[in-house]
Amino acid sequence: MIPYLISVLTNKCPRCRKGDLFTTKNAFVFKNMSKMNEHCTVCGQPTEIEVGFYYGTGYVSYALAVAFSVATFIAWKVLIGMTFGLEDNRIFYWFGTNATLLLVFQPLMVRLSRSLWLSWFVKYDKDWQKNSPTKNERVVQEHMQW
Repeated sequence: MIPYLISVLTNKCPRCRKGDLFTTKNAFVFKNMSKMNEHCTVCGQPTEIEVGFYYGTGYVSYALAVAFSVATFIAWKVLIGMTFGLEDNRIFYWFGTNATLLLVFQPLMVRLSRSLWLSWFVKYDKDWQKNSPTKNERVVQEHMQW
């Protein structure tokens, strides 16, 4: 059994923790950055629970970006030091560095936020081989074809 945190960080299915959620392992292939498998390749769990399911990942991505920014600020303050005043402009270097790092890590944060969001709604099933995935009641197939 793979622990929860490792399965989220490696973008594995939350139900079986074995199948890949995304069609490609490389998050930096921008064409397929957020393209997910329709079903888990191992247990068959649907990755789209309902129409518009992943709109909530914007909140998760925002929280991840804030946490990342706080972490880089603390690291910058400890390693480089910063005082707040008119004569010290090192805070602006941190702003630039943080913005650049956020842009570089954005594909990873998109995937992590989707993986986290799905894991909050689909629980781990230790007997996933015996149990079939739950039916999605709110999916209308006509709305899924855009």
